[in-house]
Amino acid sequence: MAFEALEPTKTASTNGNMNTNTTPLLSIMGGSAKLEGKFDISDSIQIECEVGGEMTVGGRLVIGESGTVHADVHTVDAVIMGSYEGNLVATGNVEITATGRVLGNLETDSLVIAKGGFFNGNVTKIREGLGSQSGSRPVYSLDDRRSSSSR
Repeated sequence: MAFEALEPTKTASTNGNMNTNTTPLLSIMGGSAKLEGKFDISDSIQIECEVGGEMTVGGRLVIGESGTVHADVHTVDAVIMGSYEGNLVATGNVEITATGRVLGNLETDSLVIAKGGFFNGNVTKIREGLGSQSGSRPVYSLDDRRSSSSR
């Protein structure tokens, strides 16, 4: 198992522009590593092993393609490329990629599911009660967004 803090990364935003993520990304890797417990991470983290329990992440949670998380999670943003099971609260965005599998309940302001991504559960919009007051964003599929932007 390895722990590694990576340099800032560039990621493509949904509008095609490149964003620079200036927060260091802590990575937990290990082919057969299994971690269980209560985790409080102040920055962003990428998981490439099996993790269970409870997690509080102060930045972005990235579950890599080889990552499996069975936990209740509170985070800002989440990108799920691997497997997630539990209750997830994200105050920002949740993205389920084409390789992502999610079983459980999501509470978020914005959800994007790529074609091929799997989701089975319930979604609650965090700012549901605020309506259009504070610029709430819609929940939509990635394919819908791409087809509307190419017109």
